[in-house]
Amino acid sequence: MQAAAPQKRRAGVNIFDETRPMWQLFGVFLIPLLLSNILQSASSLISSIYLGRLIGVHALAAVSAIFPLIFFLISFLIGLSNGSTVLIGQAFGARDFRTMKKVAGTTLGASFWLAVIVALIGVLFSQDVLRWIDTPRDILRDSSIYAQWIFASSPMFFLYLVYTTFLRGTGDSQTPFYFLIVTTIIALLATPALILGWFGLPRLGIEAAAVSFVVSNGISFAAMLVYLHVRRHPLRLDAETLRDAIVIDWKVLWRVVRIGVPTGLQIVMISLAEIAVLSFVNRFGSSATAAYGAVNQVVSYVQFPAISISIAASIFGAQCIGARREDKLASVIHSGVALNYIIGGVIIALGYIFAWNILGWFITSPSTLAIAHGLLMVTLWSYLLFGNSAVLSGVMRASGYVVWPTFNGIFAIWAVEVPAAYILMHYYGLTGVWMGYPIAFAVVLTMQTLLYTLVWKKRTHERLV
Repeated sequence: MQAAAPQKRRAGVNIFDETRPMWQLFGVFLIPLLLSNILQSASSLISSIYLGRLIGVHALAAVSAIFPLIFFLISFLIGLSNGSTVLIGQAFGARDFRTMKKVAGTTLGASFWLAVIVALIGVLFSQDVLRWIDTPRDILRDSSIYAQWIFASSPMFFLYLVYTTFLRGTGDSQTPFYFLIVTTIIALLATPALILGWFGLPRLGIEAAAVSFVVSNGISFAAMLVYLHVRRHPLRLDAETLRDAIVIDWKVLWRVVRIGVPTGLQIVMISLAEIAVLSFVNRFGSSATAAYGAVNQVVSYVQFPAISISIAASIFGAQCIGARREDKLASVIHSGVALNYIIGGVIIALGYIFAWNILGWFITSPSTLAIAHGLLMVTLWSYLLFGNSAVLSGVMRASGYVVWPTFNGIFAIWAVEVPAAYILMHYYGLTGVWMGYPIAFAVVLTMQTLLYTLVWKKRTHERLV
């Protein structure tokens, strides 16, 4: 009875509410999650606008050059957090709050040591890796400085990231949203202040974006921990959770790893593919690299609905399996796929209509702007296919079925996207690089649909913890 009390104060959505259709439950969970994802990237977007307009295209290119490298080094963390979210979702569906805390503590401990390794690797070797991927010489030094700041902050950022996934596993998408608002406001004020030296602050140039990232996320994470403690949230960072983080339960960690590592491996392969694609782009010069960064900024916002809907579908699926309510799984999938096409379709249409205006927020060079616009026209529509496949793979992973969805994703990336980009580059130039994306998305959607229909639907799904 004591464990249930905090649930009365918990923000979130009840997936087992039988009075509302599934799409409405998705909506209640999805709106804060969508806004959270947008705000989480807003600091990066705002920094890019400031860098591009207050310093210049070279600064924007310098930051853009390290996106794939950063993504690569945090990939296994994303996998771990995915595994812990599935287990927390299943435990929450079964109302097993002790297991929830044990999963959270174990994941925090593993994430901290992973972050320390990432920080060391990133600080020591970022410049070497940037050279390996043919980063243009005129931006190499600035890219390396920015990367070292970001990697040094990994222990704090990793713990913040996994904590938000814990909360979402219980259906609470509101609390992470509130504190990402804090992150965004601080970044919005700190970045130009540090670029221009407002209020007597030092003029940091390109380092301003990195320092703003560290400060804004650090303050927001600390504030969130205080809030959870005051509200006595079941996943607050208390002595019990810290003990589980220090004395790791290896059985629980193995379950987290078994689910998370295939997902993390897929993300690693995606990030390696992005590094390969970036090396193709870098051959066309720093203007092309800046255009790549601008297109990635726009595409990241187009991806948010797809990613958010797939996260919601995975969490709802895990809760259904934990509560032994498999009768609701089909409704979860149908609602997720439908919302992907409705919400994603509207956003993509707006992206096409206002592409010049949006890209112009952070690119002033006419030639770079033209390159970015052409690339965006090629790839934007295909993220609807990406979203559909993400929903299917997310629900399959909610049951712990991860190997084959992961294989499909890796195959589409390395057997389709990268070879297609390389080959088409020689015929269509920079545009050919981007043509690899829609081709790969079409292939992976076909593969995931066949896997879901012919295999996963026929399986019996048991709780994993």
